[in-house]
Amino acid sequence: MTVDVGDPAPDFVLRDQNNQEVKLTSYRSYKAVLLVFYPLAFTGTCQGELAGLQRHLADFQNDRVQVLTVSVDSPYAHKVWADREGWTFPMLADFWPHGAVAASYGVLNEAKGYADRGTFLVDPDGIVAFTERVSAGQSRDPEVWRSAVAAL
Repeated sequence: MTVDVGDPAPDFVLRDQNNQEVKLTSYRSYKAVLLVFYPLAFTGTCQGELAGLQRHLADFQNDRVQVLTVSVDSPYAHKVWADREGWTFPMLADFWPHGAVAASYGVLNEAKGYADRGTFLVDPDGIVAFTERVSAGQSRDPEVWRSAVAAL
């Protein structure tokens, strides 16, 4: 299944790096969500993207928008990585059933067992307002995300 602009965003409940449940629909009616899928913790391209996200977090997360990052790693791996790097955004574990949320958004690379790089901006009504998909080895341009958030 592929999620496109104009589609309802598939809901989910995942655990963050603090082992707390995060539900997409809990943001409904008051915040948009910038949903950033990445392949794996502790890998070079992912490290660079998330470090850039943290450096410019105020551009993407504010009183109108919440950032949620997602990978197939466990909450415990996310906790170690977030603590080591000083990341303050929620890092959600699509650990079990393995990659189910990534699959529902059409970004699960089943052959590799992890998500390709997918970015989705979900508006406060739960509708996908922006999508971006790139392969695991490519970096995304955060300027594209800034433009999408500004267009809300």
